Amino acid sequence: MNLNQIVNMVMRIFVRKGVNWGINKGVDAVAQRSPGKPVGPSQSAGVRDVAKRARQAAKITRRLGR
Repeated sequence: MNLNQIVNMVMRIFVRKGVNWGINKGVDAVAQRSPGKPVGPSQSAGVRDVAKRARQAAKITRRLGR
């Protein structure tokens, strides 16, 4: 394995973590607010649970695609 491959591998890890962090922050931000009507704590928790399940399903789908 040459140096270029190692650098690419490390960069992919950091970029993947950064993108996942940004997506998670965005999903959480959308789950916190709902335009037009107030959202109670139990509803926002439900939305977060659905978002978490969607992330898990996406992860499993990516694994199966390998």
